Parts: sequence; C-alpha cells; structure tokens
Amino acid sequence: MKILSTLALSLGLAIAQEDTETKDPKAKAGAKPAEKEKKEEKVEKKKTSKKNPDDIGERDVSKGVNFYSLEKEIALGKGLAQDIERSAKVVDDPVVAEYVNRVGQNLVRNSDAKVPFTIKVIDSEEINAFALPGGFFFINSGLILAADTEAELAGVMGHEIAHIAARHGTRGATRGQIANLATIPLIFMGGWAGFGIRQAAQVAIPVGFLYFGRGFEREADLLGLQYLYKAGYDPGAFIDFFEKLQSKEKRKPGTLAKVFSSHPPTDDRVTTAQKNIQELLKEKPEYVVTTSEFQDVKARLSAMHNRRKLDPQDPNRPRLRRKPGDGTSTVEDEDGKKTKTDEDERPTLKRRPTEKENPN
Repeated sequence: MKILSTLALSLGLAIAQEDTETKDPKAKAGAKPAEKEKKEEKVEKKKTSKKNPDDIGERDVSKGVNFYSLEKEIALGKGLAQDIERSAKVVDDPVVAEYVNRVGQNLVRNSDAKVPFTIKVIDSEEINAFALPGGFFFINSGLILAADTEAELAGVMGHEIAHIAARHGTRGATRGQIANLATIPLIFMGGWAGFGIRQAAQVAIPVGFLYFGRGFEREADLLGLQYLYKAGYDPGAFIDFFEKLQSKEKRKPGTLAKVFSSHPPTDDRVTTAQKNIQELLKEKPEYVVTTSEFQDVKARLSAMHNRRKLDPQDPNRPRLRRKPGDGTSTVEDEDGKKTKTDEDERPTLKRRPTEKENPN
C-alpha cells in the first residue's frame, strides 16, 4: 500500500506540474533559457557507453526502475548472506580465502560496482557461483577445481560481479513487484523466512534475486568480459570455461548446480561473447592466463576434498574399543581402523603331560 501511495503521489505531482505550465504560459516561456542551459550542459558532459571498456567506472550501468535504495539493497544482501553462511560450510583455509578474495577485489576495482564486496568460498563440490544484491558473492570450491586457469576463474567472477554492478537482483525484483503489486504485502513485507535456506550445495534463495532473464544475462556477459579484460586477463578464457561447462553438462546431465544452470551458456551467448571480444576489445600484447598461486589453491582444495572422501565420518566420533580375544571377529583401534583378531591370542587350556609322556 505504501508503494501504491508513493506511485500515486508521484503521478499527482507530475499532473499538477503539467497543469501549472499550461495555465501560466509566461512562466513556460520564461523557462526556455534555463532549459537551453541544461541542454548545453548535457552536450558538454562526456558521453559514456556500456560497450566501451574505457568508460568503466564513469558510467551508470544500473539504470532502470528500482524500488530499492542502494542502502536497502546492501542490507537485504547482508541478511541473505548470513542465512547462507548459517547453513553452508564456508572454507576457512586462510590461503584459499585470501587468494579468492584478492582475485575478486581486483576485478571489482576494474568494474562499475558502487558497493563494497564480500567474497567467500563455499566448501561444495558442485560447480556453482552466485551473487547476492549489495555486493555479497559466493563461489563453490567445485567451480575453482573445474577451472584450468586463473583467467577462467576470473571470467566467472567477472560475470557475477556484473550482476551486482548492474543491480540485476533488485531491478528484477522490482519488475516482479510492478507486474503484480497485489502480492507486495504478502511476499516482500512478510520477511524472507518462508523461502527457507537449504544446506550447503542446495541453498535456496528468493527467486527474484538469482534467476535473471536473458536480457540481464547478456548484459552480465558483456560487462563481465570488459571487467576481465580491464583487469588484464585473457577475455577468451571466459568463452573457454563456459564451453567446458556445456560439454560437461552434455556428457553428464546434472553436472551444474540448479541455480547456476538456470540460464546455461547457450550457443547464442557464446557466439555473442566471441563477437563482443572481436569488435569491442582492442587486442593487448599480453594477458594474464594463470599463476602459480592458482595452482597452489587448487591443490589445497583438491586435498581437502580427497580427505573428506577417505574419511566421510566425523573423526571425533565416539568409538567402542574391544580387547583382542574377546570372541569378536574384528576390533577397532584408536585410529578407527578395523583389524582382524588373531586366533592365537585367545586364551587356551593345555592339559598336563602324563608320566608316560614325561618319564622324568
């Protein structure tokens, strides 16, 4: 109701202004010089384009109707991020966390983002990454392991950072509100508890903030490529990684997480990305492809996943220890390993030798 009142008030003010201008032609005539000055100012102002990487940071890529202020968007994203961290396992390895955050923050500095970023790694083998409104960004360890180079990892991160810079989450939610204003009190004023947050790899988030339409996905591809390029990476790595995901999904359907595969890298998107690289990005003499740090982080994550596979149970769980020879077929030592009992260790009765057997 509050939003409806606001819209009505805005409409009323606009109508009143039009009436005033109509009733007072002198005032309208007197306003011409001022209007002319405004037009001259617009001409002097530098024109920027979403298709020009040289304009990154000086352009507004988040234009569009949005019911959320930037402050409310940050608060909303923070709340959703806290829900995720309560139900997902965040990688606390300082080497991994610092490296991924550093790569991400470098891309943020070379983007159009207007909010600070919080970037964390989720301990999950699913190939997935997702950005929440207000600068909160999560990437699964499985996606890092699926990338062959740092540039491929940066390509995915650049795409997700573009969603946040262009405020796709709240702009999409706003479109939903405009399309069905009657649902506002039920959905958007009733809190987010009803949507639920599932465990680690199956985190559920309000649909309006993650499932972007084709237009938003194309825009994120365009902007993400530019951020990748400006940060010094090979933009071709973006295409390499998404083609790899396509191939994996075709060989083994279900490889991609549900959230990440809601808008898969279609042939059309790959073709468009290739065209944008050729037409919009000037070729550089050299690009960053990968680093030794990336390989070290992959090795650490791989070791972490392997340890979990070898010992899926809690190492601190209570164990029942049995002494050898208690009639059981197996025993469990302190390390949790099961060993066979030695039949010779069981107590046996020996009969005493007779005089014939022992003449002495």
